[in-house]
Amino acid sequence: VALVESGGDLVQPGGSLRLSCAASGFTLDDFTIVAWFRQAPGKEREGVSSSTSNNGATYYTDSVKGRFTISRDNAKNTLYLQMNSLKPEDTAVYYCAAAKTVMATMYPLDPTSYTDWGQGTQVTVSS
Repeated sequence: VALVESGGDLVQPGGSLRLSCAASGFTLDDFTIVAWFRQAPGKEREGVSSSTSNNGATYYTDSVKGRFTISRDNAKNTLYLQMNSLKPEDTAVYYCAAAKTVMATMYPLDPTSYTDWGQGTQVTVSS
């Protein structure tokens, strides 16, 4: 079971990036919910966006609504995060995560609900 993120980079404010999270050893639908989190230096890990497997419901933290979009390609077994209109405050290490419990779908942006994590990819927004 592995989650591997990619796509992090240095980008100027207002720019865009697409993060990918490739799953192996299982399918994304094996989990009740998959998500993206981020952690900036000196700050707690924050839920960015999540997507449930049964009905495709999506959730976003307020600071990224209208700018970020979560999606998945089941054929490629990959989770994506499209990030537009990036701001310096979006700078962080971004992690993908997955959970198998129904409880996790009730707290979709709570990191304590998730059991499987990737290693993270760095996103830096700076001019």
